[in-house]
Amino acid sequence: MTVLANAVRLTVLIGESDQHHHRPTYTEIVHRAHAAGLAGASVFRGCEGFGASNLIHTTRLLSLSEDLPMAVVIVDEEDRVRAFLAQLDGLVAEGIVLLDPVEVISYSGRHGRPDRFESNSRETQ
Repeated sequence: MTVLANAVRLTVLIGESDQHHHRPTYTEIVHRAHAAGLAGASVFRGCEGFGASNLIHTTRLLSLSEDLPMAVVIVDEEDRVRAFLAQLDGLVAEGIVLLDPVEVISYSGRHGRPDRFESNSRETQ
């Protein structure tokens, strides 16, 4: 197990129907994060929520289920995440971006590939 200090979690909260040039905004964020060489990105689809519109979007009501909350989560070194923030300008039309300091506990990469965080980490027992 390795622990990385000075990591940051970037969470982008948007709606499922948000688009950027006819492509889902969450997809565009993931592809830009990949192109920027960030450690990883995941998208989580919420089953219920509300935002600026104050309308509750839920999977339980068919009429409002087309714009469910989405969370794009990226974790990497602080300087890399902060440099990536400029990529979100003009991309996120309506939403919230959160930055949280986190402690990353990382296990070895899959299939023998090195873990992205191994170079800036300390070993723990």
